[in-house]
Amino acid sequence: MEDLMKHLKIAAGAALGLWAGAAQAADDLTLQLKWVTQAQFGGYYVALDKGFYDEENLNVTIKPGGPDIAPVQVLLGGGADVMVDWLPSALAAREKGAPIVNIAQPFAKSGLMLTCLKEHNITSPADFPGHTLGTWFFGNEIPLYSWMGKLGYATDGSEGGVTIQKINFNVDPLLQKQVECATTMTYNEYWQVIDAGLTPEDLVVFKYEDEGISTLEDGLYTTEEKLADPEMVDKLVRFVRASMKGWKYAEENPDEAAEIVLENDMTGAQTEKHQKRMMGEIAKLTEGSDGTLDEAAFERSAEITMEGGMITAMPEGAFTHEITDKALN
Repeated sequence: MEDLMKHLKIAAGAALGLWAGAAQAADDLTLQLKWVTQAQFGGYYVALDKGFYDEENLNVTIKPGGPDIAPVQVLLGGGADVMVDWLPSALAAREKGAPIVNIAQPFAKSGLMLTCLKEHNITSPADFPGHTLGTWFFGNEIPLYSWMGKLGYATDGSEGGVTIQKINFNVDPLLQKQVECATTMTYNEYWQVIDAGLTPEDLVVFKYEDEGISTLEDGLYTTEEKLADPEMVDKLVRFVRASMKGWKYAEENPDEAAEIVLENDMTGAQTEKHQKRMMGEIAKLTEGSDGTLDEAAFERSAEITMEGGMITAMPEGAFTHEITDKALN
């Protein structure tokens, strides 16, 4: 009888354990990044590594991006619950019918800038005419076109204007003198120029943030359908809260954050020196943000996107404060 009671107790304990495990099974959530694993996305990797997602009862999968991956297609296809994207490309996709909504904005500032070789005697925007400016496309060119429009410069190479040339996501055209200026990120391509042997004194940089032509970068987006589901909203609130905790930790501990990113880089392509430098620059862009979208910055970004021809009308319903309001309170 004693043995039977013992077995019953063990069985009951096991059943209780199974029930407790089932009750606490973490909720799955998948994040699609805009680009490859690098410190640009440090906050999410930190939140994963430090257990901030675990604390919110979330099992988060982070999917790296790349040149052949369109985050919006992954999101709409059900391959992710949330994506990281820049606002101009998100607004363009929304106007074309993709029901995507900004739910949080970890990046308060833009890291985009135009880097010119000093030897071409470009010291201010007044010196741009007659020169070739290289830029990435896929929406990244929009602020540059808007800027040239504000300056009154034609962009087709005609007299008194500039030539805008599409370049790949590297700085070779600048180094090989195919362009006089090229778009770079403060946290990435600028340092590729430096690593190629040039010094800051060899360069002149124009930060889009300083020129008043910056648009919001690296926001978090989901679909209208997911926002209509209360259970999903609850998951998104927990995800944003943990992610912002990750971003603040990364800001305060940039070297450790860079090392966490390196541990998650399955390609082995990233170097410690580059990632630590990148994380230091990224921290300047997330500084001061609690994840809440700044509506004035949104409107400026939308206007620049419209001026650049990517959208035809000011967007409606393209962002919500619901997730960040609940996450922060």
